[in-house]
Order: sequence, then C-alpha cells, then structure tokens
Amino acid sequence: MSHEVRLHPDAVKFLGTLDDRTKNHIIAAIRQLEQDPSRSRPKADIKKLKGIKGRQDLFRLRVGDYRVIYAVEGKVVWVTEIFSRGRGYRV
Repeated sequence: MSHEVRLHPDAVKFLGTLDDRTKNHIIAAIRQLEQDPSRSRPKADIKKLKGIKGRQDLFRLRVGDYRVIYAVEGKVVWVTEIFSRGRGYRV
C-alpha cells in the first residue's frame, strides 16, 4: 500500500533552515511514511496523538531531536508541521 506524501509550505520553510545533514535525515524519515504512515517500526517511531477533538487524527514521527506532525487522508499523507522537540506541541 503506497501513499503520497505532501508537505505544508511551513514544513518546507522549516526544512530550509536546517543544515544539509539534518534535512536529509528528516526527509529520509518522511519518505518512510509512503509505505505505512500509521504503524511504528524500526527507523520510524510513530505515535498517534491524543486529545484532538473534532479534528482529523494526527500522528507524530520522531526523528532525533525533531518531530514531524502529519495527518493521513486516504492515500495522502499531509505533513503539517516539523519542529524541534524542545518547542513542544500545540493544537
């Protein structure tokens, strides 16, 4: 089951601020979401976020010190936000 991954412009902008090594590491992790975006596995620490009422289900992908927040709609994975783990989560 293959999914298409799309990034929000804010996520692309954040990636542009990172050094090449970190950016490539995050991009490689995001590409893993094409295979199965909802199941945690080696090299893909995925967790479904709780407490999101009235909104679509969101997931968190942990990539070192960074977090990737995304939603799955059918065969499309929408990466909505990428941030440093120290910033925390906001809804």
